[in-house]
Amino acid sequence: MSSEPTVEEPVVGIVLVTHADYGAALLRAAEFILGPLTDCTSVSVDGTLQVGETIDRLKEAVRKLDKGKGVIVLTDMFGGTPTNLSLSLLSSADIEVVTGINLPMLLKVFSSRTMELQNLALEAKESGGNGIVVAGEVLRRKARGK
Repeated sequence: MSSEPTVEEPVVGIVLVTHADYGAALLRAAEFILGPLTDCTSVSVDGTLQVGETIDRLKEAVRKLDKGKGVIVLTDMFGGTPTNLSLSLLSSADIEVVTGINLPMLLKVFSSRTMELQNLALEAKESGGNGIVVAGEVLRRKARGK
Protein backbone atom coordinates (compact mmCIF):
# COMPACT_ATOMS: atom_id res chain seq x y z
CA MET A 1 0.00 0.00 0.00
CA SER A 2 1.42 3.35 -1.00
CA SER A 3 0.13 6.47 0.66
CA GLU A 4 2.11 8.77 -1.58
CA PRO A 5 -0.02 11.57 -2.99
CA THR A 6 -0.65 11.70 -6.71
CA VAL A 7 2.06 13.25 -8.86
CA GLU A 8 0.00 16.38 -9.54
CA GLU A 9 -0.46 17.30 -5.88
CA PRO A 10 2.23 19.57 -4.46
CA VAL A 11 3.97 17.95 -1.55
CA VAL A 12 6.28 19.05 1.20
CA GLY A 13 9.83 17.91 0.51
CA ILE A 14 11.47 15.72 3.13
CA VAL A 15 15.15 15.85 4.14
CA LEU A 16 16.54 13.62 6.87
CA VAL A 17 19.70 15.03 8.44
CA THR A 18 21.28 12.57 10.83
CA HIS A 19 24.48 11.25 12.28
CA ALA A 20 26.11 8.72 9.95
CA ASP A 21 23.68 6.83 7.68
CA TYR A 22 20.76 6.63 10.12
CA GLY A 23 18.61 8.80 7.81
CA ALA A 24 19.29 6.66 4.75
CA ALA A 25 18.37 3.55 6.73
CA LEU A 26 15.11 5.14 7.88
CA LEU A 27 14.24 6.05 4.28
CA ARG A 28 14.89 2.44 3.21
CA ALA A 29 12.63 1.19 6.03
CA ALA A 30 9.87 3.65 5.07
CA GLU A 31 10.15 2.62 1.43
CA PHE A 32 9.90 -1.04 2.46
CA ILE A 33 6.59 -0.27 4.19
CA LEU A 34 5.09 2.38 1.87
CA GLY A 35 6.57 1.54 -1.49
CA PRO A 36 8.60 3.89 -3.72
CA LEU A 37 9.02 7.36 -2.24
CA THR A 38 9.65 10.65 -4.02
CA ASP A 39 10.83 14.14 -3.15
CA CYS A 40 12.95 13.00 -0.22
CA THR A 41 16.59 12.48 0.59
CA SER A 42 18.99 12.11 3.46
CA VAL A 43 22.11 14.03 4.37
CA SER A 44 24.64 12.26 6.55
CA VAL A 45 26.69 14.16 9.07
CA ASP A 46 29.92 12.34 9.74
CA GLY A 47 33.63 12.94 9.82
CA THR A 48 34.18 12.54 6.08
CA LEU A 49 33.05 16.06 5.10
CA GLN A 50 33.89 19.50 6.39
CA VAL A 51 31.01 21.38 8.01
CA GLY A 52 30.80 23.79 5.07
CA GLU A 53 30.47 20.91 2.61
CA THR A 54 27.70 19.35 4.67
CA ILE A 55 25.83 22.66 4.81
CA ASP A 56 26.19 22.99 1.03
CA ARG A 57 24.74 19.48 0.58
CA LEU A 58 21.87 20.36 2.91
CA LYS A 59 21.14 23.63 1.08
CA GLU A 60 21.16 21.83 -2.27
CA ALA A 61 18.79 19.15 -0.98
CA VAL A 62 16.36 21.78 0.32
CA ARG A 63 16.57 23.77 -2.92
CA LYS A 64 15.86 20.69 -5.04
CA LEU A 65 12.97 19.44 -2.90
CA ASP A 66 11.13 22.71 -2.34
CA LYS A 67 8.41 22.55 -4.96
CA GLY A 68 6.40 25.38 -3.43
CA LYS A 69 5.14 23.79 -0.20
CA GLY A 70 8.41 23.99 1.70
CA VAL A 71 10.62 21.29 3.13
CA ILE A 72 10.45 19.47 6.43
CA VAL A 73 13.88 18.68 7.84
CA LEU A 74 13.87 15.74 10.23
CA THR A 75 16.90 15.33 12.46
CA ASP A 76 17.90 12.69 14.97
CA MET A 77 18.33 14.72 18.15
CA PHE A 78 18.00 18.25 19.43
CA GLY A 79 21.37 19.78 20.18
CA GLY A 80 23.27 17.48 17.84
CA THR A 81 25.31 18.70 14.90
CA PRO A 82 22.71 17.61 12.28
CA THR A 83 20.09 19.75 14.01
CA ASN A 84 22.42 22.70 14.54
CA LEU A 85 23.39 22.68 10.86
CA SER A 86 19.73 22.45 9.83
CA LEU A 87 18.75 25.34 12.07
CA SER A 88 21.20 27.53 10.19
CA LEU A 89 18.83 27.37 7.18
CA LEU A 90 15.69 28.54 9.01
CA SER A 91 16.02 32.16 7.91
CA SER A 92 16.96 31.44 4.31
CA ALA A 93 14.51 28.72 3.23
CA ASP A 94 10.89 27.67 3.75
CA ILE A 95 11.65 24.84 6.15
CA GLU A 96 10.58 23.43 9.49
CA VAL A 97 13.05 21.42 11.56
CA VAL A 98 11.70 18.59 13.70
CA THR A 99 14.05 16.64 15.94
CA GLY A 100 13.90 13.10 17.33
CA ILE A 101 13.03 11.30 14.11
CA ASN A 102 11.76 7.75 14.36
CA LEU A 103 9.94 5.46 11.94
CA PRO A 104 6.38 6.28 13.13
CA MET A 105 7.16 9.98 12.65
CA LEU A 106 8.56 9.40 9.19
CA LEU A 107 5.61 7.28 8.07
CA LYS A 108 3.20 9.98 9.27
CA VAL A 109 5.11 12.67 7.42
CA PHE A 110 5.04 10.67 4.18
CA SER A 111 1.31 10.00 4.49
CA SER A 112 0.46 13.64 5.29
CA ARG A 113 2.79 15.68 3.13
CA THR A 114 0.08 17.61 1.31
CA MET A 115 -0.60 19.41 4.62
CA GLU A 116 0.73 22.90 5.23
CA LEU A 117 4.32 22.76 6.37
CA GLN A 118 3.78 24.07 9.90
CA ASN A 119 0.86 21.70 10.52
CA LEU A 120 2.87 18.79 9.13
CA ALA A 121 5.67 19.60 11.57
CA LEU A 122 3.21 19.45 14.47
CA GLU A 123 1.81 16.12 13.20
CA ALA A 124 5.35 14.77 12.95
CA LYS A 125 6.09 15.75 16.54
CA GLU A 126 2.91 14.10 17.82
CA SER A 127 3.43 10.90 15.82
CA GLY A 128 7.04 10.61 16.90
CA GLY A 129 6.06 10.90 20.55
CA ASN A 130 3.18 8.47 20.19
CA GLY A 131 5.56 5.97 18.59
CA ILE A 132 7.46 5.60 21.85
CA VAL A 133 5.78 2.94 23.94
CA VAL A 134 6.82 0.81 26.89
CA ALA A 135 5.27 -2.42 25.63
CA GLY A 136 5.23 -4.12 29.03
CA GLU A 137 3.28 -1.22 30.51
CA VAL A 138 0.69 -1.40 27.73
CA LEU A 139 0.34 -5.17 28.07
CA ARG A 140 0.04 -5.01 31.90
CA ARG A 141 -2.62 -2.29 31.61
CA LYS A 142 -4.48 -4.37 29.03
CA ALA A 143 -4.28 -7.49 31.23
CA ARG A 144 -5.78 -5.53 34.13
CA GLY A 145 -8.60 -4.42 31.86
CA LYS A 146 -7.73 -0.74 31.99
